[in-house]
Amino acid sequence: MDPEVSLLLQCPPGGLPEEQVQVELSPAYDRRPLPGGDNAISAAWESRLQAQPWLFDAPKFRLHSATLAPIGSPGPQLLLRLGLTSYRDFLGTNWASSAAWLRQQGATDWGDKQAYLADPLGVGAALATADNFLVFLRRSQRVAEAPGLVDVPGGHPEPQALCPGDSPLHTDLPGELVVHELFSSVLQEICDEVNLPLLTLSQPLLLGIARNETSAGRASAEFYVQCSLTSEQVREHYMSGGPEAHESTGIIFVETQVRGGEVCLAWTRSWGWGLRRPGDAWGPQIPQNFPLEPQGLTGDALSPKEGQGPVQPLYHVSLGAGQYRGLRSSGTVGTAPVGDLRAGCLGLSPHRACGGCRRQKCGLSSAPRPKAPSSSTTGSREVPPESP
Repeated sequence: MDPEVSLLLQCPPGGLPEEQVQVELSPAYDRRPLPGGDNAISAAWESRLQAQPWLFDAPKFRLHSATLAPIGSPGPQLLLRLGLTSYRDFLGTNWASSAAWLRQQGATDWGDKQAYLADPLGVGAALATADNFLVFLRRSQRVAEAPGLVDVPGGHPEPQALCPGDSPLHTDLPGELVVHELFSSVLQEICDEVNLPLLTLSQPLLLGIARNETSAGRASAEFYVQCSLTSEQVREHYMSGGPEAHESTGIIFVETQVRGGEVCLAWTRSWGWGLRRPGDAWGPQIPQNFPLEPQGLTGDALSPKEGQGPVQPLYHVSLGAGQYRGLRSSGTVGTAPVGDLRAGCLGLSPHRACGGCRRQKCGLSSAPRPKAPSSSTTGSREVPPESP
């Protein structure tokens, strides 16, 4: 597992649907006031607003803990204990320069290193296309967290979707509605960020929960969502814009296959600003001990968001268990180097993610599939020319 990510919870094989998840919301699960008061949070927020005046505060759900039911138990299989927090508190605690000290102090004072941290619960999607590609986005420079890095579609479930206002009360948020918001929010984020119609998306399956250690252990619920569109159709929707088009500058498709229980990322196609401009300092960086020979693709492709340029060499990568999260064993993700991947991106190994998934196009399953590919590489394809 990548040291920047820790696995908090692994759902049973195949993932959990909405009806198998339960939420308990209580003030007891809110963060503790900081030692000496919360003035440092206010100061950090004001400093952020000066640098990024487009930021705004909003209430968020805080993950306190999660418990899986014993195997074979009737009823919901997962209990999430949630409190309330805010985006302001997130930037003032998890992203504060004192975050490491806050974790140490939380362990000392409360026996919980996350006690003083906002820890807003995020959501992320392993979004699979009909032609077996996973979808990644390059985050824009205007976002507060991980600007310029590669990530999956995602965001936050919103308390305000259930109870309008800046300060919702725990009693105003019934647990079953919070669960519904958790699952529906990941679909909404896909619709807003990738500009896909809701009817093209399957119901989400919860794969697990991962902590992003670069933001002091902030947790994200990771889902699997199948799209009925091909990667080309997804690209067309993405390039036409959407409600949150400003949050990303390019889209990357990573082809998946399953061989011997391993996810194989065969090659990527990328469109959008900053993904494959010739001469970029952060272009493909292949280590000397890279395990497989590169498979170059011929042809040209245009980038509608930023001029045009030739397709860069793409690489075949086989990933074993524990390496899926950041693809960091490969040295590159198509034309996006390993260092550009946002920590916590998916966060799960293929074996732990949806090992028993019955969806034939999942691309993440470690369970036997009727027609699992047996060849060592995918069929060669060329990236077709695009229109400017």
